[in-house]
Amino acid sequence: MRKKILLFSILLIALFSQTSFAQQSDRITGFFPGTSFIRFVELVEQETSYRFYLKEADVKDLTVNLQAKDDKLDDVLTVIFDKTDLKFSITNEKEVFVNRGEKLIVRFPADYFLQNTANGSTSSRQDEFVRNRRYTVGVPGPGNEAKISGFVLSLESQKPIDGAIVYEKESQRQTITNREGKYEITLPKGNQTLLIQNIGGYTEQRLLAIQGDANFDITIGEGVFSLSEVVVRSGALSNVSRPEMGVQSLTVQQMRKLPAVMGEVDIIRGILTMPGVNTAGEASVGFNVRGGAADQNLILLDQNTLYNPSHLFGFFSAVNSDMVQGVELYKAGIPASYGGRLSSVLQVTPKTGGLDKIGGSGGIGPMTSRLSLDGPIGENTTFFVGARLTYSDWLLDYLEERADLGASRAQFGDFNANVQHTFGEKDKIRASGYYSKDKFQFDPDTVYSYSNLNYALTWTHYFNDRVEADFSVGQDKYDFQVQGEDNPLNSYLYGFDISQTFLKASFRQEKGDRHIFTYGFHGIAYDLNPGKIDPLGAESIVIPEDVPREKGLEASLFFGDEFEVNDQLTLSGGIRLNWFGNFGPQTLPEYAPGEPYLPENIIGETTYGDGELIKSYLGPEFRLSGRYALNNWSSIKAGVNTMRQSIHLLSNSSVITPTDTWKLSDSFIKPQTGIQYALGYFRNMSNNAIEFSAEVYYRTMENLLDYRSGATLVLNDRIEQDVLLTKGKAYGLELYLKKVTGKLNGSIAYTYSRSLMLTDPAERKEQVNGSEWYPSNFDQPHTANLVLNYELSRRVNTTLAGKYSTGRPVTLPVAKFEYGGAERVYFADRNSFRIPDYFRLDLSVNLEGNHKVHKAAHGSWSIGVYNILGRDNAYSVYYIPEGGKLKGYQLAIFAEPIPFISYNFRF
Repeated sequence: MRKKILLFSILLIALFSQTSFAQQSDRITGFFPGTSFIRFVELVEQETSYRFYLKEADVKDLTVNLQAKDDKLDDVLTVIFDKTDLKFSITNEKEVFVNRGEKLIVRFPADYFLQNTANGSTSSRQDEFVRNRRYTVGVPGPGNEAKISGFVLSLESQKPIDGAIVYEKESQRQTITNREGKYEITLPKGNQTLLIQNIGGYTEQRLLAIQGDANFDITIGEGVFSLSEVVVRSGALSNVSRPEMGVQSLTVQQMRKLPAVMGEVDIIRGILTMPGVNTAGEASVGFNVRGGAADQNLILLDQNTLYNPSHLFGFFSAVNSDMVQGVELYKAGIPASYGGRLSSVLQVTPKTGGLDKIGGSGGIGPMTSRLSLDGPIGENTTFFVGARLTYSDWLLDYLEERADLGASRAQFGDFNANVQHTFGEKDKIRASGYYSKDKFQFDPDTVYSYSNLNYALTWTHYFNDRVEADFSVGQDKYDFQVQGEDNPLNSYLYGFDISQTFLKASFRQEKGDRHIFTYGFHGIAYDLNPGKIDPLGAESIVIPEDVPREKGLEASLFFGDEFEVNDQLTLSGGIRLNWFGNFGPQTLPEYAPGEPYLPENIIGETTYGDGELIKSYLGPEFRLSGRYALNNWSSIKAGVNTMRQSIHLLSNSSVITPTDTWKLSDSFIKPQTGIQYALGYFRNMSNNAIEFSAEVYYRTMENLLDYRSGATLVLNDRIEQDVLLTKGKAYGLELYLKKVTGKLNGSIAYTYSRSLMLTDPAERKEQVNGSEWYPSNFDQPHTANLVLNYELSRRVNTTLAGKYSTGRPVTLPVAKFEYGGAERVYFADRNSFRIPDYFRLDLSVNLEGNHKVHKAAHGSWSIGVYNILGRDNAYSVYYIPEGGKLKGYQLAIFAEPIPFISYNFRF
């Protein structure tokens, strides 16, 4: 440990030490009568090039009694330490290490750090000493500060590390590496200590003697760590300092701690532990952010949009965790480069292959197995491939003995791959692809299937040290099919599909030391099939029906600026100009002016040709957020966001289901718009070991869709006649406390949130709940999440996770009556009742193998129980007529404890 004490008064030196030094030769001259050793160190460091590294406790009682005249420092220290157990070592860079016990070895042959062991692996000497060497960087020049830039790379794979924090403690300056592992930081000249934190790893350090601007690449070890060792230092450091608010980061290491159904690591389950994020159903991958609907979240897998992020009825996420580098959720402070959804953006960053050797990872669980491989192809090309399959039928066979599941069957698989090639220092191309397929049935007569297909090509170009750009082109597809074979005469094939082709160009430019500009273009061409039904088999008499396809084009220009006004105030702002156009071919009805969109109000129709513009919408989106630092460990943040969404989900449930269809904005249905205001207080405590945040928000939404009573959503070519134009508002409070170090760590999150809707006054034909505000399907006022991790040893840790939430709203029948000779049911006001509150506890134990870096494979076991209390949490309620009466039932997904075990490995 280095102890350096600044000299405050030259006068005191003259009075008490009467000492002079020969600066050019760094020799010692002076009289030291009973001077404390700490004082002696101060004087030497002040007047020479020597720097001391010591523990104050080791020398606190040591005094210096001598007179020196042009003596070498090692001779002086030899006299001072005589008859003590203190030792000293002096490096070629004039660094003085003082310690008790054996003398440190600090001078090595020139090739010492490049030596290899007999088996060809890199010697551990580099691991032990490289972090304590001082590197002289830059060329001396004018000014007191210098810009240090470079790349942070993985020691094991030589891959760039995205999201690593580069931090200098004394000046409190920091930066975060981008996707390419690049960092840039401006520091005072002189001796500085850089701390480098890879998310999920240990903190590394580099000692620099900074003389001027310089490039300095850093290679750090990722290692294999006990899961409870995961310390998200970058989150802790940026929690207070970054200008955006409402941003949550998550790593695979954090997700692996969480107990999950069947032991499968799930990114959606991970973000559900964050404040402001909830789900309307237990077995649903869809999630709601700050009172928004599930379709108002943009899920990006690298550059691609994922429309249905679920497998197996929502039990599993469609994203294989082995392919994930990290996840960021933007709830507020959304950068101008993102758009198209009203509530949030979930950015999933995939892994890329390593340059050093072929490696891989995988896992085996009770319902799924997965395997991924990555490595080099030649010198400048890398690859990454991953696959996952299920064998869940055995479980459904087992459940048949306990439930009326008939001939239920379910299977899914997914495959992802990317190839990256580097052209010199300025260009890089990455091709990526993803495919998933689900097929399931609850009885032998009806088969459901759906799939995602995504692929993209991305070119990254570095114009210079301050300007870089990404250019991407690709396509996203989603489709589902329902095959009904109950009766040969009624056999049918019903399907839906959506395809979008996109082009993106984004630039990042550093303007001086205080501005970071982002700007670019984003275009999407939509091709949507709202629904089609065809007869299945020669005997079927089903009449074919095909709802006309919809086509649209969305184009956006954006510009953003992160501006550091001073050390306390940082602003982040931007504007995104969005244009959406709906195109033919279409034949649309004309409704009487000022009248609701109902069949009786049709007065004619208009036909549009292929590619003819039918209706367009143009509008800006504004982003502004700021951070004011109260001190080094606390800050206040505020922000406002406006968003637009040109695509709508048509669903009669509160969660995403495989048979949901999407609808483009057109002449009758406008794009959704919203504005959110947020204010927050952020504080780090106990040397950044504990994070606390409190945020409040208020958001309003326009042009939302709700449905008329008895609405038809399937094969409806006049959907505007069955939807109600609706307004929305949401507001809430989020509290978050997280401890990231120590044997006991974890987080507590509490959210108070309201989400309300109101039928637009223009809807004169039908008003929900008498034109009063009513709860949306995902209005859950109180939500609390608890995650506790306790490290029993370096290889064994346990996790307890708990969740509580208010029951979601439902509409219930309250009476029955006869009308027109038939018995009818009268329902209460929409969403005026709630299902029972939700509460669940999960437990898992993670068993790690040894943590040697150089071994053939690293394995771990995850064992646990989902819903250890066996609570019968209601997913929904339904009614069945029995004996002339309607009887209500609660449907629960997991009404018993679900044990799980999985084996994970990496090689």
